[in-house]
Amino acid sequence: MTQNIDLNEIDKFAKLAAQWWDPNGQCKPLHIINPLRVDYIKQQSGDLNGKNVLDVGCGGGILSESLAKLAANVTAIDLAEESLMVAKLHAEQNGLLINYQKQTVEQHAEHYLAQYDVITCMEMLEHVPDPFSIINACAKLLKPNGQLYLSTINRNNKAKLMLIYGAEYIARLVPKGTHDFDRFIRPSELMDWVEHAHLAVKDIIGMEYHLLSNQFRLGRNIDVNYILMAEKNASD
Repeated sequence: MTQNIDLNEIDKFAKLAAQWWDPNGQCKPLHIINPLRVDYIKQQSGDLNGKNVLDVGCGGGILSESLAKLAANVTAIDLAEESLMVAKLHAEQNGLLINYQKQTVEQHAEHYLAQYDVITCMEMLEHVPDPFSIINACAKLLKPNGQLYLSTINRNNKAKLMLIYGAEYIARLVPKGTHDFDRFIRPSELMDWVEHAHLAVKDIIGMEYHLLSNQFRLGRNIDVNYILMAEKNASD
C-alpha cells in the first residue's frame, strides 16, 4: 500500500521540533487556538474522563496534552520523529501518560478498528496528498457514536490573503512556505469526504481572527479556519 505522506511536509514540521512548546515562537498560532479547540471538543463531546482519544498528526503534543489533562486515555500519532521526541519528553516532564506512536493513521487503523470514542485531526489535512484516506481511516477507528474533529483551512482568496500573505509574509506568525493554497479545503469538499466515509456531519464552526484584539474566537464565519465535527452511526 502506498503511504499517504509528503516527506517535504514531514521534514518541514520536524524542523519546528525545538519550538513546539515556545508560546512566542513559530508555533505561537497553535498555542493561541488550542484553548478554542479544546473548549469546542468539550462542548460537543462532554466529559472525556476515561474515554479513548486519538490525536492524528499530533506534532509536539500541544492538543494531546490538553486532552490528557481532561483524564482521557490519549494515543497520539505522527511521522516526524523529532516532534515525537519533544512530545514524549514534555509529557514526561508534566507527569502525563500519553501513548505516542510513529505511524500513519492508515497503519493504525489496521490494528485498532472501532477503538476510539473521539478522534482529532487538527491542521493536518492540508498537508497530505490524500485527505480522504485520512478521514476514511479515522472512520474505521471510531466506535459507534464516536466523534471525529477535523480542522483545516478554506480555499478562497480571503484565506490566501490572511494566511499566506498576512501570516507568513507580513506578520511572520508562521514560517514562509507553511501553507500551500492548492491544498486548502473547501467545507463542501470536506463534508463530501466525511459522508463518503459513512460519517454524519454534526456541526461546523469557524475560528475567526480579530485583528484589534489579536485573538481568535469561535464563530459561524468559516471563511478561513474552521472545525468540522462528524459522528459515526450507532449501527456501523
